[in-house]
Amino acid sequence: MNLIKNTLKQRWTALILGLVINAFGSGLTVAANMGASPWMASEVNLSEWFKIGIGWPVFVVSCLAAVANQFLLRRWEPRRFFGEIGFMFFVSFFVNFFTAMFYRMGILKLSMFTRGFLAVAGVTIFCIAISLYQRANLVMHPNDDTTNILRFMYCHGNVLHAQLLNFIPPVTIIVVSWIVTHNLFAINLGTVFALIFTGTIINLTDRFIWPGLKHNFAVRPVEEATND
Repeated sequence: MNLIKNTLKQRWTALILGLVINAFGSGLTVAANMGASPWMASEVNLSEWFKIGIGWPVFVVSCLAAVANQFLLRRWEPRRFFGEIGFMFFVSFFVNFFTAMFYRMGILKLSMFTRGFLAVAGVTIFCIAISLYQRANLVMHPNDDTTNILRFMYCHGNVLHAQLLNFIPPVTIIVVSWIVTHNLFAINLGTVFALIFTGTIINLTDRFIWPGLKHNFAVRPVEEATND
């Protein structure tokens, strides 16, 4: 059953807006230095655990998420797989750009209270972006696609349940890293806010920001997918 509802022009517009807005919000959160999202925090902790640059954990974790998505879909979709990997590289470039911009603006000189507010704002902004490109469903970050797949194939459309399931792997990585290293990194107000409110913000964005942009998610019967 195909549930596509929007034109390609609308979907590409949502994807491009979502990509840039996501990078802006992520850059603001990273520059505020008051906690990252659970996935980013898990990658930072892996970086500190293995004493390697952040790029490798981000790349490896994202690739593993892209592979996991193929299993969740119960079929091989090469365009989706390689599109997710490509999306990750573009987002990384823009995140670096906006992070550097906020550093030049002197964000680290602000008070802890102000940086905490900006971290929460950053989380809210990238959650809005996730809603846009999840609904467009052309290509997205592997971790966000996992939420989309879980939501429509396993959680009966419930974004809150899907997001909580999606956070199980990064939280597990963070806990294991803490047990081994006895240290926690990138965990603060922004992380707690993202953990609790990401699903709610995405759900509200779906309803109130560009409501004409529908979830262009093609759902196939489980029996059909299983028999591929």
